[in-house]
Amino acid sequence: MADSAHREGFTAASDAPIRIGVSSCLLGNEVRYDGGHKRNEFLLNTLGDFVEFVPVCPEVEIGLGTPRETLRLVRDGGDVRLIGNDTGVDHTAAMNSFAAKRVASLARDQLSGYVLKKDSPSCGMERVRVYRPSGIRARDGAGLFAAVLMRRYPNLPVEEEGRLSDPHRRENFVERIFAYRRLREFFSARWTRGGLVQFHTAHKLTLMVHSPRAYRELGRLVATAKAISRDQLSQRYQSDFMAALKTLATTARHTNVLHHMLGYLREHLDEASRAELSALIDDYRRGLAPLVVPITMFRHHVRSFGVDYLRGQVYLEPHPKELMLRNHV
Repeated sequence: MADSAHREGFTAASDAPIRIGVSSCLLGNEVRYDGGHKRNEFLLNTLGDFVEFVPVCPEVEIGLGTPRETLRLVRDGGDVRLIGNDTGVDHTAAMNSFAAKRVASLARDQLSGYVLKKDSPSCGMERVRVYRPSGIRARDGAGLFAAVLMRRYPNLPVEEEGRLSDPHRRENFVERIFAYRRLREFFSARWTRGGLVQFHTAHKLTLMVHSPRAYRELGRLVATAKAISRDQLSQRYQSDFMAALKTLATTARHTNVLHHMLGYLREHLDEASRAELSALIDDYRRGLAPLVVPITMFRHHVRSFGVDYLRGQVYLEPHPKELMLRNHV
C-alpha cells in the first residue's frame, strides 16, 4: 500500500484493475461521425498495459448512427443545446438524459480517471466551440456529456487526449490516476485518523512539488483532524489533495524537493557521492538531464541506506517506471 511506512519500488494499491473511462474513438473504435476513429497510441500501447479501459461514445449510445451528421453546441439564452448541423434536430434532451444515467452507472466501475476527445460537442473537456444565434462562435464550452461527468465526479482525474501529447501534462495525469486510486481505496476502507497521518506523510514530497501552499494547508488539516467530523475530514482532504496534484509540478519545485531529499542522505554519503548527486540535480535544473536521472540515483541510495522517511515517499515512484514518463520531463 502507498500509505504504508515503507515502499520498495512502485506497488499498486490493490490487485483490482485500475479502470479508466475513455472516449471510445480514442481506442480505435470506428464510432466517429465520419465512420472513422482517433486511435491514441499512448493510451493503447503504453497506458493500456496498466489499466482497463471503459469506453463510452455518447453520440452512438443515444442512437445516432455511424456515419452521422456533425453536431454543434448552440447557446440559447442561458442554455447550451446540441444541434445537428444539417437537419437542425435538437439532441439536447436525449444527451442530457443519457449522460445523467451513464455517468451514474460509471460509479460501479470505480474509475480512477477519464480521457475525453478534445473539441467534441459531447465529450470535449474545455474550449469547445459554442455558436451564438448570430453565427459568432466562441471556444468557451464543454461537451454535454463531459460537463455532467465532471460535475458528478469533481475529484476524478480528467484529461483530453490532445493535452496528453505534452510530456508534463501526460506525467501529471498518470500520476493523478494512481494517486486517486490510493486515495479512494484508503477512504473506502475502515480508515483512522492515524492512518490518514501515515497516508499524508507518504505523500508529503509529492504535495510539495505540486503546491507548497496545499502541502502546508493539508498538513494543518491533518494535524487538527480531531476537531472536525470524519465526513468533513474525508471530503476536505480528498478534494484538497486532488486539487493540489492538478497543479503542474515545475522544474524549480522538483529541484527544491531533490535538495530537500539530499539533506536526509548527507550523513550517509561521502563527499564524492554528495557532489555527484548535487551535480545530477543541477543537470536536471539546467535541462541537461531528465528527472528520471537524479531520481534513479536517489532510489539507489535510499535502498542502500534504508532511509525510512524517504523510502516511504510516493514521490520516488508515483507510477510504474515502465511507463517511462519521467524520462521526458
